[in-house]
Amino acid sequence: MAIALGLDFGTTNTVLAQADAGGQTQSIGFDAPSGATDTMRTALSFMKDPQLGASALRVEAGQAAIETFIANPGECRYLQSIKTFAASPLFQGTLVHARRFGFEDLMEVFLRRLEAYAGEAWPSSVRRVVAGRPVEFAGANPDPALAMRRYGEALARLGFAELHYVYEPVAAAFYFARQLTQDATVLVADFGGGTSDFSLIRFETEAGRMRIVPLGQSGVGIAGDQFDARLIDHLVAPAIGKGSRFLSFGKQLDVPDSYYRNFARWNQLSIFRTTREYADLKALVRQAVEPDKLELFIDLVDHDEGFRLHQAVSATKMALSSGEEAAFDFAPLGRAGKMQVSRGDFETWIAPDLARIADALETVLDETRTPPGAVDRIFLTGGTSFVPAVRRIFTERFDGSRIESGGELISIAHGLALIGERDDIDRWTVPAAA
Repeated sequence: MAIALGLDFGTTNTVLAQADAGGQTQSIGFDAPSGATDTMRTALSFMKDPQLGASALRVEAGQAAIETFIANPGECRYLQSIKTFAASPLFQGTLVHARRFGFEDLMEVFLRRLEAYAGEAWPSSVRRVVAGRPVEFAGANPDPALAMRRYGEALARLGFAELHYVYEPVAAAFYFARQLTQDATVLVADFGGGTSDFSLIRFETEAGRMRIVPLGQSGVGIAGDQFDARLIDHLVAPAIGKGSRFLSFGKQLDVPDSYYRNFARWNQLSIFRTTREYADLKALVRQAVEPDKLELFIDLVDHDEGFRLHQAVSATKMALSSGEEAAFDFAPLGRAGKMQVSRGDFETWIAPDLARIADALETVLDETRTPPGAVDRIFLTGGTSFVPAVRRIFTERFDGSRIESGGELISIAHGLALIGERDDIDRWTVPAAA
């Protein structure tokens, strides 16, 4: 019987898994309103429901949350990429239908929906949870100790008494190690929605058992969501007023870029709508030199177009992974929402981010004094690993025959479950205050 639950609470997707004594792993299945799945989109929707009482909210998670949002425009509050707020001291909560939810509240609500969807498959007898955490959290000036306190409070509310945290690329390495047939030094690169993490691990056979020696980790709070933000900044922001001006006491001033940083993080638009900064933006329309652009900006926020924007941007990004050019089509922008995008332009826009990802890779190699030729296997996981410019970071440093990929959605959760069954689990965990 499994004694541990592996929890990969991801920026984009969440997966839970368990392992048995023989090292076989299995994902927890969910019978959600949108259908059966073992991978849950990290998203929530909130709807008022008079049948539940005046102050009660009907909550859905994953694809069901997306479908509820699409079917109830203007009535449904939709939140996605919750994890991006975990380490932010600035995020003290958000109002949802006049009720304030902190990060730990949102994480708890999300996991309770997963518990309900799992039904009898939920591991109610398990007291040990092994949760993944990035090497570096996303966001400006992230506070990892704050994130771990928030994780801990949310998980404790679900009754899990024994909590452990493991770096996500270390967990992915455990999953990958099952296919090794000989001793090897392995570099795992895990590209999530919010972070890119690297872990260098030595796998050796000793007395018939795999001995695993962690050599080093590094990471950076940049990944797929940041690439999305670059696309939004170049394709959408100019049409809604970025670079435009407003009049103040007879002078023309630039519309603050801070408004567009909020917009580029599409998953934060629903929260941006409740802030003082958004109220300031609406007041600025009367002074704007090009008020129609700011009015379009406000319309997109008021109509909660963040998810549809995400769909359009993701489709363009995915198409650029296989082609030299792709269409961007976002109807709410009108004529400005249809254009062709070249892979060359996209790679120019994300060049600063690629440099930081490459620097994080060099950091783990330098700090462990490991030359590229000493790395036997490179395991790439996560959707952003399919971006050609990201893959080139590795093909330019390592022999291409050593590079592998796979398990993009399940590797971390299943690796966490494997670690949870080990008698030396403390060797792999990260202190909550780290």
